[in-house]
Amino acid sequence: MCSVKHKQKHQNSQNHHRISPSTATSGSGEDWRDVAIATGSLKHVDLNTGSNGWASPPGDNFSVRGPNYLAKKAKTPAGEWLMNPAGVDWLRSSAKLDHVLARTDNRVMTALRASKCEKSSKTFIIAINLQVPGREHYSAVFYFSSKIDEPIVSNPLFHQFINGSDAFRNSRFKIVNKIVKGPWIVKSAVGNYSACLLGKALNCYYHRGPNYLEIDVDIGSSAIASAILKLALGCVTAVTVDMGFLVEGQKEEELPERLFGAVRICQMEMSSATFVDSAAVATSKVLPMSSGGESENEV
Repeated sequence: MCSVKHKQKHQNSQNHHRISPSTATSGSGEDWRDVAIATGSLKHVDLNTGSNGWASPPGDNFSVRGPNYLAKKAKTPAGEWLMNPAGVDWLRSSAKLDHVLARTDNRVMTALRASKCEKSSKTFIIAINLQVPGREHYSAVFYFSSKIDEPIVSNPLFHQFINGSDAFRNSRFKIVNKIVKGPWIVKSAVGNYSACLLGKALNCYYHRGPNYLEIDVDIGSSAIASAILKLALGCVTAVTVDMGFLVEGQKEEELPERLFGAVRICQMEMSSATFVDSAAVATSKVLPMSSGGESENEV
């Protein structure tokens, strides 16, 4: 979470998960995603009544730059996400967790690889790994998967973000967040609704694999962001926050903006984080970048 006023950038309970109709994938050729959601270390809960879990807020909960933003500064409801939710992990470790999609024990990639559906072989994953500093290292990892009926290439700006240079990504990677429920002091520090270019406010590290892009966001790289986060974590069980992720549109042809994913974190408990070994062997390789900054394996 970060304010526009500053530069800041349980154990598994899979038997009790409630998958909403908008999230369920039965019969769609994406059954692997049901597995990924159900086995996440943070449980999927009801959007309105859930706690200590995550849900998928409607895109229209967020305001983004509309088609006439450059001329009139007008914003519009974000509409449908570009990608589907594929689960959330709340992890802790003795060291910072980087490049989690390359870990041999990453459940999302394991579920995708185990899928026998031909459509799954064309799935692309984006993971946003918010790294929380402290005596113990925590990571909130949000996973999103490409839609079968809406190829990433159909959105040129999003396609460029995935396959472009880190400099381009840093200039466009944006979060919009809204405090749905929480104490006044948190709303005052963060703002009820705010937007921030994470790539400029915080150190972001991008890992491009053959069928994924992971963005590791180092919250500890900003003193202001760390202070706000420390404040929020002090009353985290009373806070519900919506976070939307997008590529900022800066030209007329890039508008209106579209969220590629969104998540609601509902009154999460620090103690519910799953401990993982930081030394797990990585198996996936980051794709090399050509001199022009493009990945050799575009989606």
